[in-house]
Amino acid sequence: MQKRMAMYIHRSLETQIRERLFSGKAIILYGPRQVGKSTLLSFIRQQVAESVLVLNCDSLDVHRLLSEPNVEELRRWVGKHKIVLIDEAQRIVNIGLTLKLFTDQLPDVQLLVTGSSALELANRVNEPLTGRKFEYRLFPLSVKELVDHFGFMETQRNLGNMLIYGTFPDVIKHPGDEIEILNNLTGSYLYKDVFIYQDIRKPELLSKLLEALALQVASEVSFHELSKLLRVDFQTIERYVTLLERAFILFRLTAFSRNVRNELKKSRKFYFYDNGIRNAILRNYAPLESRSDAGALFENFWIAERMKYLQSHRIHARSFFWRTTQQQEIDYLEEVDGVLSAWEIKWSPLKSGKIPLTFTRNYPDALTYNIHSENFWSHLGV
Repeated sequence: MQKRMAMYIHRSLETQIRERLFSGKAIILYGPRQVGKSTLLSFIRQQVAESVLVLNCDSLDVHRLLSEPNVEELRRWVGKHKIVLIDEAQRIVNIGLTLKLFTDQLPDVQLLVTGSSALELANRVNEPLTGRKFEYRLFPLSVKELVDHFGFMETQRNLGNMLIYGTFPDVIKHPGDEIEILNNLTGSYLYKDVFIYQDIRKPELLSKLLEALALQVASEVSFHELSKLLRVDFQTIERYVTLLERAFILFRLTAFSRNVRNELKKSRKFYFYDNGIRNAILRNYAPLESRSDAGALFENFWIAERMKYLQSHRIHARSFFWRTTQQQEIDYLEEVDGVLSAWEIKWSPLKSGKIPLTFTRNYPDALTYNIHSENFWSHLGV
């Protein structure tokens, strides 16, 4: 992907957001830092005929206006603008009440709001804006977005790099600078909201926890084992992991259990939304051919991509993994409207995974798939 780096890469959420414009509700876009939230909304604003007022919460006057809102002052600021774009809204303490004032008193004005993390922003807007908002989450670029921009052949050729460096926009647009970009991102910048908005008394613990979780990608994670390893209590581990999930660094899959007596019921796995972040945490950018974790990298990559696919297609699915005490397992399951689907994921096309008979006998109506590095594309909308 050495060409067209200056071009804007269209995001799947564009259409969904544009369809919601002037529906009488605020549109809130969450996501990790540097994932392209401001770029996306800036592109949308260029495509509409209405005038747009941009309010950056880093500016002192904007911060004051939105922190201590006055209806008449808001009206003067907005003037004849039909769209108000509020960037970095998590910086405003009472942002939920301010947004409610906008939607109640200026109903003809469309609010577009970005927040770099769901930490405090989500807590501050949920109650005041009940029934007054549409929420979206923006993640690193998906393979579908990359194929639409660069074409299938070029994206396929870049698969190895995506497994190592991930798909943050800056990483994709600046080939050759991936390591520097990722090291800067993981040098606390990506977790800045966690430190600012939460009482993190042991910042060094957060780094050690992330490293431990990065090493256990695609494996079951025990909080009790982590607490022993890191010499900290179970509750602290649980709290820090939850914060990392809410900051869109990682997500969990829980164990699926319905019919089989020896199914694991309380286990969990954690995956990173971006492979590059995972590898940056471990400072391991070795090429795939020399790695022992290629299978885990591909599993993390595909499951994260599947999460993006579900969102972009507005599919409300429950996601799991499956395993028994006899070590029978399936990497990924989905349940949509009562229909169960199961995927066994392998990096090498020569090592086709098998769906255990215990699973197919107990869930005969489940759809089952074996995917690998050459046939996975169609499951991601490509």
